[in-house]
Amino acid sequence: MLNIQSSIRNKYPLIFLFGPTGVGKTALLENFFHDNYSIINADSIQIFRHLNIGSAKPDEAMLSRIPHYLVNIREPHESFSVGDFVHLSDDALVDIRAHNRIPIVCGGTAYYFKHFYYGLPVSPKSSTEVRLLIARKVEEKSLAWAYEELQRIDPLSATKIHPSDSYRVTRALEVYETSGKPLSSYQVPSVPRTGLHPLIIGLHRDKKELHERIEERVDMMFKAGLMDEIEALLQMGATASWPGMQGIGYREYFTLKENNSFSIPLMRDMIISNSQKYAKRQMTFFRSIEGVNWVHPDDTSRIEELLNTYYFV
Repeated sequence: MLNIQSSIRNKYPLIFLFGPTGVGKTALLENFFHDNYSIINADSIQIFRHLNIGSAKPDEAMLSRIPHYLVNIREPHESFSVGDFVHLSDDALVDIRAHNRIPIVCGGTAYYFKHFYYGLPVSPKSSTEVRLLIARKVEEKSLAWAYEELQRIDPLSATKIHPSDSYRVTRALEVYETSGKPLSSYQVPSVPRTGLHPLIIGLHRDKKELHERIEERVDMMFKAGLMDEIEALLQMGATASWPGMQGIGYREYFTLKENNSFSIPLMRDMIISNSQKYAKRQMTFFRSIEGVNWVHPDDTSRIEELLNTYYFV
Protein backbone atom coordinates (compact mmCIF):
# COMPACT_ATOMS: atom_id res chain seq x y z
CA MET A 1 0.00 0.00 0.00
CA LEU A 2 1.27 3.48 -0.87
CA ASN A 3 2.22 5.54 2.18
CA ILE A 4 0.86 8.97 1.14
CA GLN A 5 2.55 10.89 3.96
CA SER A 6 5.91 9.26 3.19
CA SER A 7 5.50 10.03 -0.52
CA ILE A 8 4.76 13.70 0.17
CA ARG A 9 7.68 14.17 2.53
CA ASN A 10 10.07 12.40 0.15
CA LYS A 11 8.95 14.65 -2.69
CA TYR A 12 8.79 17.81 -0.57
CA PRO A 13 11.20 17.32 2.35
CA LEU A 14 11.22 20.00 5.02
CA ILE A 15 13.27 20.25 8.20
CA PHE A 16 12.57 22.28 11.32
CA LEU A 17 15.68 22.86 13.43
CA PHE A 18 15.16 24.82 16.61
CA GLY A 19 16.40 25.25 20.14
CA PRO A 20 17.08 27.90 22.77
CA THR A 21 19.52 30.75 22.38
CA GLY A 22 23.13 29.61 22.65
CA VAL A 23 22.39 25.90 22.12
CA GLY A 24 24.53 25.66 18.97
CA LYS A 25 22.17 25.83 16.00
CA THR A 26 24.49 27.82 13.73
CA ALA A 27 27.50 25.58 14.42
CA LEU A 28 25.45 22.49 13.60
CA LEU A 29 24.25 24.02 10.33
CA GLU A 30 27.78 24.97 9.40
CA ASN A 31 29.26 21.56 10.14
CA PHE A 32 26.44 19.21 9.16
CA PHE A 33 24.04 20.76 6.63
CA HIS A 34 25.62 22.19 3.50
CA ASP A 35 25.50 21.29 -0.21
CA ASN A 36 21.83 20.51 -0.80
CA TYR A 37 20.23 22.73 1.83
CA SER A 38 18.86 26.26 2.05
CA ILE A 39 17.99 28.02 5.30
CA ILE A 40 14.82 29.92 6.14
CA ASN A 41 15.77 32.10 9.09
CA ALA A 42 13.36 31.92 12.03
CA ASP A 43 15.10 34.42 14.30
CA SER A 44 13.08 37.61 14.80
CA ILE A 45 16.15 39.85 15.14
CA GLN A 46 18.35 38.41 12.38
CA ILE A 47 15.77 39.59 9.84
CA PHE A 48 17.06 43.15 10.46
CA ARG A 49 20.00 44.69 8.66
CA HIS A 50 22.89 46.11 10.72
CA LEU A 51 22.06 43.92 13.76
CA ASN A 52 24.86 41.41 13.38
CA ILE A 53 26.75 40.96 16.63
CA GLY A 54 23.89 41.33 19.11
CA SER A 55 21.73 38.89 17.14
CA ALA A 56 24.56 36.35 16.64
CA LYS A 57 23.81 36.49 12.93
CA PRO A 58 25.77 34.03 10.75
CA ASP A 59 28.83 35.67 9.24
CA GLU A 60 29.19 36.53 5.55
CA ALA A 61 31.12 33.34 4.82
CA MET A 62 28.27 31.22 6.23
CA LEU A 63 25.62 33.28 4.43
CA SER A 64 27.41 32.84 1.12
CA ARG A 65 28.14 29.13 1.62
CA ILE A 66 24.54 28.14 2.40
CA PRO A 67 21.69 30.15 0.82
CA HIS A 68 19.70 31.99 3.50
CA TYR A 69 16.23 33.47 3.26
CA LEU A 70 14.69 36.09 5.58
CA VAL A 71 18.04 37.47 6.74
CA ASN A 72 18.75 41.20 6.34
CA ILE A 73 15.34 41.95 4.83
CA ARG A 74 14.20 44.84 7.06
CA GLU A 75 15.72 48.03 8.44
CA PRO A 76 15.82 48.14 12.25
CA HIS A 77 13.06 50.76 12.42
CA GLU A 78 10.66 48.72 10.25
CA SER A 79 8.04 46.36 11.63
CA PHE A 80 7.90 42.65 10.86
CA SER A 81 4.98 40.50 11.99
CA VAL A 82 4.55 36.77 12.42
CA GLY A 83 2.16 36.98 9.48
CA ASP A 84 4.97 38.46 7.38
CA PHE A 85 7.16 35.56 8.47
CA VAL A 86 4.63 32.91 7.46
CA HIS A 87 3.88 34.46 4.06
CA LEU A 88 7.54 35.07 3.18
CA SER A 89 8.50 31.59 4.37
CA ASP A 90 5.85 30.09 2.09
CA ASP A 91 7.38 32.03 -0.81
CA ALA A 92 10.85 30.85 0.20
CA LEU A 93 9.71 27.21 0.23
CA VAL A 94 8.56 27.50 -3.37
CA ASP A 95 11.83 29.10 -4.46
CA ILE A 96 14.04 26.61 -2.60
CA ARG A 97 12.21 23.64 -4.07
CA ALA A 98 12.39 25.19 -7.54
CA HIS A 99 16.18 25.05 -7.13
CA ASN A 100 16.01 21.38 -6.05
CA ARG A 101 17.29 22.11 -2.57
CA ILE A 102 16.01 21.05 0.84
CA PRO A 103 14.58 23.80 3.08
CA ILE A 104 15.55 24.03 6.74
CA VAL A 105 13.56 26.41 8.91
CA CYS A 106 16.08 27.27 11.61
CA GLY A 107 16.02 29.65 14.55
CA GLY A 108 14.85 30.28 18.06
CA THR A 109 11.70 32.37 17.71
CA ALA A 110 9.23 29.75 18.86
CA TYR A 111 6.01 31.42 17.78
CA TYR A 112 7.38 31.72 14.23
CA PHE A 113 7.62 27.93 14.09
CA LYS A 114 4.23 27.40 15.72
CA HIS A 115 2.39 29.70 13.32
CA PHE A 116 4.29 28.45 10.28
CA TYR A 117 3.41 24.85 11.19
CA TYR A 118 -0.16 25.30 12.43
CA GLY A 119 -1.16 28.48 10.63
CA LEU A 120 -2.27 31.92 11.71
CA PRO A 121 -5.35 32.66 13.81
CA VAL A 122 -8.06 34.54 11.95
CA SER A 123 -7.33 37.80 13.78
CA PRO A 124 -7.53 41.34 12.38
CA LYS A 125 -4.80 42.31 9.95
CA SER A 126 -2.10 44.57 11.30
CA SER A 127 -3.05 48.25 11.01
CA THR A 128 -0.16 50.66 10.47
CA GLU A 129 -2.18 53.53 11.92
CA VAL A 130 -3.15 51.67 15.09
CA ARG A 131 0.32 50.14 15.47
CA LEU A 132 1.99 53.56 15.30
CA LEU A 133 -0.53 54.97 17.77
CA ILE A 134 0.27 52.23 20.27
CA ALA A 135 4.02 52.56 19.64
CA ARG A 136 3.82 56.28 20.46
CA LYS A 137 1.95 55.53 23.68
CA VAL A 138 4.55 52.94 24.68
CA GLU A 139 7.36 55.38 23.95
CA GLU A 140 5.64 58.13 25.97
CA LYS A 141 4.78 55.88 28.90
CA SER A 142 6.60 52.53 29.03
CA LEU A 143 6.41 48.89 28.04
CA ALA A 144 5.43 48.16 31.64
CA TRP A 145 2.37 50.38 31.14
CA ALA A 146 1.51 48.47 27.96
CA TYR A 147 1.73 45.15 29.79
CA GLU A 148 -0.54 46.45 32.56
CA GLU A 149 -3.04 47.44 29.86
CA LEU A 150 -2.80 43.93 28.43
CA GLN A 151 -3.44 42.42 31.86
CA ARG A 152 -6.54 44.58 32.13
CA ILE A 153 -8.08 43.90 28.70
CA ASP A 154 -6.82 40.36 28.03
CA PRO A 155 -5.58 38.61 31.19
CA LEU A 156 -5.38 35.23 29.43
CA SER A 157 -2.93 36.52 26.80
CA ALA A 158 -1.00 38.32 29.53
CA THR A 159 -0.29 34.98 31.23
CA LYS A 160 1.24 33.68 27.97
CA ILE A 161 3.25 36.75 26.93
CA HIS A 162 6.37 37.84 28.78
CA PRO A 163 6.27 41.47 29.99
CA SER A 164 9.43 42.30 28.01
CA ASP A 165 8.19 40.80 24.73
CA SER A 166 7.33 44.16 23.21
CA TYR A 167 6.21 42.81 19.84
CA ARG A 168 3.64 40.41 21.26
CA VAL A 169 2.44 42.85 23.93
CA THR A 170 1.85 45.63 21.41
CA ARG A 171 0.32 43.24 18.87
CA ALA A 172 -2.20 42.07 21.49
CA LEU A 173 -3.11 45.69 22.24
CA GLU A 174 -3.40 46.38 18.52
CA VAL A 175 -5.82 43.47 18.04
CA TYR A 176 -8.00 44.72 20.88
CA GLU A 177 -7.92 48.31 19.63
CA THR A 178 -8.80 47.19 16.10
CA SER A 179 -11.51 44.62 16.84
CA GLY A 180 -12.71 45.25 20.36
CA LYS A 181 -11.95 41.59 21.11
CA PRO A 182 -9.02 40.16 23.10
CA LEU A 183 -6.29 38.35 21.20
CA SER A 184 -6.98 35.22 23.25
CA SER A 185 -10.40 34.94 21.58
CA TYR A 186 -8.66 34.19 18.27
CA GLN A 187 -7.40 30.61 18.46
CA VAL A 188 -4.38 29.16 16.66
CA PRO A 189 -5.40 26.13 14.54
CA SER A 190 -4.83 22.83 16.35
CA VAL A 191 -3.66 20.74 13.37
CA PRO A 192 -0.70 21.34 11.03
CA ARG A 193 -1.24 23.10 7.73
CA THR A 194 -1.95 20.92 4.71
CA GLY A 195 1.12 19.61 2.92
CA LEU A 196 3.64 20.18 5.70
CA HIS A 197 5.32 16.96 6.86
CA PRO A 198 8.56 18.20 8.42
CA LEU A 199 11.26 16.37 10.26
CA ILE A 200 11.31 18.33 13.52
CA ILE A 201 14.64 18.42 15.34
CA GLY A 202 14.87 20.19 18.68
CA LEU A 203 18.31 20.88 20.13
CA HIS A 204 18.81 20.81 23.89
CA ARG A 205 21.56 20.97 26.50
CA ASP A 206 21.32 20.68 30.26
CA LYS A 207 20.73 23.92 32.14
CA LYS A 208 24.28 24.33 33.50
CA GLU A 209 25.90 23.70 30.12
CA LEU A 210 23.51 26.07 28.33
CA HIS A 211 23.98 28.85 30.88
CA GLU A 212 27.76 28.59 30.58
CA ARG A 213 27.52 28.79 26.78
CA ILE A 214 25.26 31.83 26.99
CA GLU A 215 27.74 33.59 29.26
CA GLU A 216 30.62 32.79 26.89
CA ARG A 217 28.56 33.94 23.92
CA VAL A 218 27.77 37.31 25.51
CA ASP A 219 31.43 37.88 26.34
CA MET A 220 32.32 37.10 22.73
CA MET A 221 29.75 39.66 21.55
CA PHE A 222 31.43 42.43 23.51
CA LYS A 223 34.86 41.35 22.27
CA ALA A 224 33.54 41.31 18.69
CA GLY A 225 32.42 44.94 18.96
CA LEU A 226 28.84 45.02 20.26
CA MET A 227 29.23 48.54 21.64
CA ASP A 228 30.59 49.79 18.30
CA GLU A 229 27.59 48.21 16.58
CA ILE A 230 25.19 49.96 18.96
CA GLU A 231 27.00 53.28 18.48
CA ALA A 232 26.59 52.93 14.71
CA LEU A 233 22.88 52.27 15.22
CA LEU A 234 22.58 55.37 17.41
CA GLN A 235 24.20 57.37 14.61
CA MET A 236 21.40 56.06 12.38
CA GLY A 237 18.86 57.45 14.85
CA ALA A 238 18.03 54.25 16.72
CA THR A 239 15.68 54.56 19.69
CA ALA A 240 14.28 52.07 22.17
CA SER A 241 11.00 52.00 20.22
CA TRP A 242 12.56 50.64 17.03
CA PRO A 243 11.45 47.01 16.48
CA GLY A 244 15.05 45.91 15.99
CA MET A 245 16.06 47.41 19.32
CA GLN A 246 13.65 45.13 21.19
CA GLY A 247 16.02 42.19 20.86
CA ILE A 248 18.16 40.94 23.73
CA GLY A 249 21.61 42.44 23.30
CA TYR A 250 20.20 45.83 22.29
CA ARG A 251 17.30 46.67 24.57
CA GLU A 252 19.49 46.41 27.68
CA TYR A 253 21.52 49.40 26.49
CA PHE A 254 18.43 51.59 26.28
CA THR A 255 17.00 50.34 29.58
CA LEU A 256 20.17 51.20 31.48
CA LYS A 257 20.54 54.56 29.73
CA GLU A 258 16.94 55.49 30.56
CA ASN A 259 17.58 54.60 34.22
CA ASN A 260 20.85 56.58 34.29
CA SER A 261 22.63 53.45 35.43
CA PHE A 262 24.58 52.43 32.33
CA SER A 263 27.84 50.55 32.58
CA ILE A 264 29.24 47.80 30.38
CA PRO A 265 29.50 45.29 33.28
CA LEU A 266 25.84 45.92 34.17
CA MET A 267 24.80 45.61 30.53
CA ARG A 268 26.74 42.36 30.21
CA ASP A 269 25.10 40.88 33.29
CA MET A 270 21.64 41.99 32.15
CA ILE A 271 22.09 40.44 28.70
CA ILE A 272 23.23 37.16 30.26
CA SER A 273 20.30 37.11 32.70
CA ASN A 274 17.74 37.99 30.03
CA SER A 275 19.19 35.40 27.64
CA GLN A 276 19.02 32.64 30.24
CA LYS A 277 15.43 33.52 31.13
CA TYR A 278 14.53 33.67 27.45
CA ALA A 279 16.06 30.23 26.86
CA LYS A 280 13.76 28.81 29.54
CA ARG A 281 10.70 30.39 27.89
CA GLN A 282 11.81 29.13 24.48
CA MET A 283 12.02 25.55 25.72
CA THR A 284 8.56 25.79 27.30
CA PHE A 285 7.11 26.99 23.99
CA PHE A 286 9.00 24.46 21.85
CA ARG A 287 7.77 21.59 24.02
CA SER A 288 4.20 22.55 23.07
CA ILE A 289 4.93 21.56 19.45
CA GLU A 290 4.10 17.94 18.67
CA GLY A 291 6.46 15.46 17.06
CA VAL A 292 9.79 16.96 18.13
CA ASN A 293 12.88 14.74 18.08
CA TRP A 294 15.06 16.12 20.90
CA VAL A 295 18.79 15.76 20.29
CA HIS A 296 22.00 17.05 21.88
CA PRO A 297 23.83 19.13 19.22
CA ASP A 298 26.96 17.00 19.59
CA ASP A 299 25.06 13.77 18.83
CA THR A 300 25.50 13.98 15.06
CA SER A 301 25.06 10.22 14.64
CA ARG A 302 21.52 10.54 16.00
CA ILE A 303 20.83 13.48 13.67
CA GLU A 304 22.12 11.48 10.72
CA GLU A 305 19.90 8.56 11.75
CA LEU A 306 16.86 10.86 11.88
CA LEU A 307 17.63 12.25 8.44
CA ASN A 308 18.11 8.82 6.87
CA THR A 309 14.87 7.54 8.38
CA TYR A 310 12.98 10.64 7.24
CA TYR A 311 14.26 10.56 3.67
CA PHE A 312 14.23 6.85 2.95
CA VAL A 313 11.45 5.23 5.01
